[in-house]
Amino acid sequence: MSETAANTVETSRRGMTVERRFTSPDVHPFDAIEWELRDAVIGDPANPAFEQRGVEFPKSWSQNATNIVAQKYFRGRIGSPERERSVKQMISRVAGTISTWGRDGGYFASDDDGDAFEAELTHILLDQKAAFNSPVWFNVGFEEHPQCSACFILSVEDTMESILDWNTREGMIFRGGSGSGINLSNIRGSTEHLSKGGYASGPVSFMRGADAWAGTIKSGGKTRRAAKMVVLDVDHPDIESFIWCKAHEEEKAAALRDAGFDMSIDGDGFTSIQYQNANNSVRVSDEFMDAVAAGIDWDLKARTDGSATKTLPAGELMRQLSDAAWRCADPGIQYDTTINRWHTCPNSGRINASNPCSEYMHVDDSACNLASLNLMRFRGEDGSVDVGEFEHSVDVVLLAQEIVVGPASYPTTEIGENARAFRQLGLGYANLGALLMSNGIPYDSDEGRTLAASITALMTGRAYRQSALVAGAIGTYERYPENREPHNEVMRMHRDAAYEIDGAAGDVALLDAAKRSWDEAVELGDEHGYRNAQATVLAPTGTISFLMDCDTTGVEPDFSLVKFKELVGGGQMTIVNRTVPMALRTLGYSESQVSQIEAYINETGTIIDAPELSGEHLPVFDVAVGERAISHMGHIRMMAAVQPFISGAISKTVNLPQTATVDEIADAYTQGWELGLKALAIYRDGSKTAQALRTDAQEEKAEPAAEPQVVVQPAPPRRKMPR
Repeated sequence: MSETAANTVETSRRGMTVERRFTSPDVHPFDAIEWELRDAVIGDPANPAFEQRGVEFPKSWSQNATNIVAQKYFRGRIGSPERERSVKQMISRVAGTISTWGRDGGYFASDDDGDAFEAELTHILLDQKAAFNSPVWFNVGFEEHPQCSACFILSVEDTMESILDWNTREGMIFRGGSGSGINLSNIRGSTEHLSKGGYASGPVSFMRGADAWAGTIKSGGKTRRAAKMVVLDVDHPDIESFIWCKAHEEEKAAALRDAGFDMSIDGDGFTSIQYQNANNSVRVSDEFMDAVAAGIDWDLKARTDGSATKTLPAGELMRQLSDAAWRCADPGIQYDTTINRWHTCPNSGRINASNPCSEYMHVDDSACNLASLNLMRFRGEDGSVDVGEFEHSVDVVLLAQEIVVGPASYPTTEIGENARAFRQLGLGYANLGALLMSNGIPYDSDEGRTLAASITALMTGRAYRQSALVAGAIGTYERYPENREPHNEVMRMHRDAAYEIDGAAGDVALLDAAKRSWDEAVELGDEHGYRNAQATVLAPTGTISFLMDCDTTGVEPDFSLVKFKELVGGGQMTIVNRTVPMALRTLGYSESQVSQIEAYINETGTIIDAPELSGEHLPVFDVAVGERAISHMGHIRMMAAVQPFISGAISKTVNLPQTATVDEIADAYTQGWELGLKALAIYRDGSKTAQALRTDAQEEKAEPAAEPQVVVQPAPPRRKMPR
């Protein structure tokens, strides 16, 4: 095997050895930084939505991070002596528990290795280099049998018992602070007969009840709503009803808003709108997309006998999908053939669904725990990525995620068995948009895409390298032997893609490290196998991005340089991009020029027409919405650049302006398929009555865009009940 600059973990048949890179044995990570007491207050100080006074935080953490962490992740009843009041308590609870699990599970070659792992993990969390998904912060070290995974995929059969059981299983997942996805295509359509006479209800009808449960159960006992994904295959008899169900509800939401009802996220009026707790996605095959391109007909097929229940032009069905998404941002699209082409475990079952945000995709009745790296914490003074620190952090965090799989609890026996048999992990990153901006690189540029591809390839290659090393020390995942050939073939597909990255405009050292990591991952995997069926995803990193003080989430550009976030449970946060000054200095502006431009952004909410700013530099500051919004193809090309290096998929919104057309949305869905994505979701600005992120310009009510002149699937007739 070739030498590596950061060979931080070695294998032993009795466990792993862990190098100290960030810490020393004689100084606790908590003692290496400055701390201070603060007040965490969200909302109006006179009547706050949340407050906790005298909390202890690292001096380097922002006030926004303080507010979010205290509200969401400090455990214990507010006001009680048991309530956490310090980040020291929170991180000790999580890192200490995981380290104890690792020691008890025989993961470390020696006590010193266990101590080194705990110290390195503590530093990584404390320095905001990485963060686990919310259920880990909610539950680890607090619950006796903590639910640690954020992402679940369920299954359902065409029986009433199975359908009711689906609702129960979802409720248990939501209670633990996680989300789930399910493909309902096994349920017969509403035009199909029941065995004892009459017609079936159909999946869309059952979705209504499941949505109500999701809206009732708050995740993890916190204020966050439950999250879920519902998928339906494009040949299902009820696919048209599925496509339109949320669009019809959005019409109702607009009518209630115009009638004076409170339609904010927590408003009384909004709670009456159905299907809003789920993201909906249509599963399309290459066969369907080819039919759209060829302009030929498409059959909808009965679940019971496979007969055609309806035939319509494939292009018309794509038009309906795009039109509904124009109206309400749903449904999204998932590319079934591509998803299963990159599946590491096809001999154990196909991939039918995803988690709520479409990044986790694996077999039914399975789970994935997530963690994300903060890319800005690995940026050197010259703008380059510190490869050694990045690789070491991947090693430590992935090992922590792997340790969590065994002791964690799962909502059903089947999910627990599959989680431990496949050991799916979802390491990802946040702050890509900020990293690009800080280096003066436009998000929508070849240079930006090359940097993103190189980072992603290095992360996943290093993750699978570590997974192979753990397999050598502990053993492979249980279902690896039956999937050895397809799993190792997918590894070679990833490696080959890394060698296809055009490094002409990129960081040569970073790309070389990425290629090396994949060579080592393939070589070690051929020797030892792998400990994990899946290693990486690109998650939305919503709340944990605040914990890490990120300017941008996941693989996204910034939404806007100044934005306002409505918080579920009450209150609003003003979020100002803090990367702009660094970007301006990178581009050669003086301190006085930087100050003038900063003041202009704070006053106007935009950088357009800022004093002293050169027009040629405007693309560096392009964002998701507004006058200089990144085009939908700018988003899709970025996704295409990183998708070949992700085990799962990418949670990302392709933002379109309010003026976007149905044809542009159809084009986005087609381009996503042609460029090899696994899933795609779009959001036309202002298409939802309740919108969590807004810019200052959106505070003033804009004229709604004209609806396209197409025939809408009629809603079923309704009869009023007597008073």
